[in-house]
Amino acid sequence: MGRQAVLLLAHGTPETVEQIPEYLRNVVSGRPVPQAVVEEIQHRYALIGRSPLTEITMQQARLVEAELARMGEPVRVYVGMRNWRPYISDVVKQMRAEGVEEAAVICMAPQNSRTSVGLYRRAVEAEAQGLRIDFTEGWAEHPLLADAFVERLTPAWKKLSDETGQPVPVLFTAHSVPKRTVEPPAVDSGQRLWPGAGADPYADEARHTAELVAARVPGIPRWWFAFQSQGASGGEWIGPTVEETLDSIAGSGVRALVLQPIGFLCDHVEILYDVDKLFREYAAGIGLRLERPESLNDSATLANAVADLAQRGLMRLRECDDRKF
Repeated sequence: MGRQAVLLLAHGTPETVEQIPEYLRNVVSGRPVPQAVVEEIQHRYALIGRSPLTEITMQQARLVEAELARMGEPVRVYVGMRNWRPYISDVVKQMRAEGVEEAAVICMAPQNSRTSVGLYRRAVEAEAQGLRIDFTEGWAEHPLLADAFVERLTPAWKKLSDETGQPVPVLFTAHSVPKRTVEPPAVDSGQRLWPGAGADPYADEARHTAELVAARVPGIPRWWFAFQSQGASGGEWIGPTVEETLDSIAGSGVRALVLQPIGFLCDHVEILYDVDKLFREYAAGIGLRLERPESLNDSATLANAVADLAQRGLMRLRECDDRKF
């Protein structure tokens, strides 16, 4: 059996506003980014100070490592980012240099999109060169993931319900993606690899996570689901948007609700700006009070979920080794 480790993959974020142009080029795989888009993203980062995504993901890795040790799996947990340092390619090279031969790889984006999560996987495989990996494709339905969100949602929901004198509804959100990335091409032009047949699972998996969370909080009178943070690139993005959903909610007579993102595992610009500033202000403008639960961040239950996935991956790698003899 080879020396084992765990690799967590995340989106990545720049440390300074000045690094945003380079970061955005990474996000769009080198395609030109309009200057107006660059300036808008810089503006948003400046308003929140900085995105803590990298440091929180590193903290999550330490929690997972500690949980694995408690479970009898004393392995190192590495972190690689697709769009910023530490880059996935550099971390995989480091792992190989440090003698790792097998790795359970988990993307810190539970809902699987074959294009976005597929990019993470390809980045790992491009540098693997003898490193055997077990890649978790998606884990939107993991019960501990739902439990982690419930632990954050319940106190915020109860507090707002008590303050308003009645149970308030909930709006769940996940990051939108361009329609072209989740819908298979009508004709195979040979220009884009579409891994697998049929529609991409991302939208259904995001909604299913919301269903699992809502079912675990008795008393929620009603809930909705929307896709947030549509990009400025050309083409359509999947919806419904948060803004149009809030319009509908306000039109039905609701005056207060909790918005819980279920596609994100920690604070970053799509939470600290899009939800806490943009959506809250939009809601106030149409007569809605909008509150958000604490993000998962250092959730022990989240760490347990990821450790469970990692242990399963490590076991699958060991089982493959055993079958060789």
